[in-house]
Amino acid sequence: MARRTGLGRGLDALIPGGDRPTQTGTNYIPVDRIASNPRQPRARFDPDELSELAVSIQEYGVLQPLLVTFDEQTGDYTLISGERRLMAARQAGMELIPAIIREATEEERLELALIENLQRADLTPLEAAEAYRQLVEDFSLSHEEVAARVGKSRVAVTNTLRLLKLSPAVQQALTDRRISEGHARTLLALPTPEAQEAALRTIVKLELNVRQTEELVRKLSGLRPAHAPRALPPPEVIALEEKLRNRLGTKVKLNRHQKGGTLVIHYYSDEELDTLVETILHEW
Repeated sequence: MARRTGLGRGLDALIPGGDRPTQTGTNYIPVDRIASNPRQPRARFDPDELSELAVSIQEYGVLQPLLVTFDEQTGDYTLISGERRLMAARQAGMELIPAIIREATEEERLELALIENLQRADLTPLEAAEAYRQLVEDFSLSHEEVAARVGKSRVAVTNTLRLLKLSPAVQQALTDRRISEGHARTLLALPTPEAQEAALRTIVKLELNVRQTEELVRKLSGLRPAHAPRALPPPEVIALEEKLRNRLGTKVKLNRHQKGGTLVIHYYSDEELDTLVETILHEW
């Protein structure tokens, strides 16, 4: 049988040597001989979800094998994907767990752990940003190469990476879901951690939405509105702005006049400008 290739066709498609006879089929490996993937992108696991999975494993077993790589020097195994299943199996008191053994480099282990989480249970924005950072800095991949590996657009990868420039307090608020990714991206326009955190306190206290946060950031940046405050635009304009903001990954302002109007797209770095131009021209 010809071996499948390419992303999105199963994790084994990315692993070299997947068709070797000595590595096919499911093995049962002692749980205590499997080390967690040191580059696992997920930083937090919901305790209640793990408990539910552990109960299911006690009743039905592990229905999908883990993916591991064998370390010939230590004689033990390193997890590639299946962190939640492994943690729940330990919680359920299992001694053996089904696993498929594959050869994988350190980069491939990170890629597979990231891809599995993106496909099965979405990473938080900051978890994804940290995983992308590892691929860029530790493995010298470009933003385009990262995007190709994880099935995202280049602009999505670039904008997610920018979240790592937020102050620690803002990052924590994003992790705790006190603010959305839209709020966080808007705060990137503020130049210092102190300014970001001052805006954060106002956002949380007044429960500001993303549009209100953009106005707050304008004021904190010392920018005066060109006109006197106006009533909110029609719902269809707000919806279109939101659609453009999600597609382009940046702040967008639509100003409609009696005849025509203007569409303002904001960017915050030369690299982001290049990405926006590439995205817009590609759509044409």
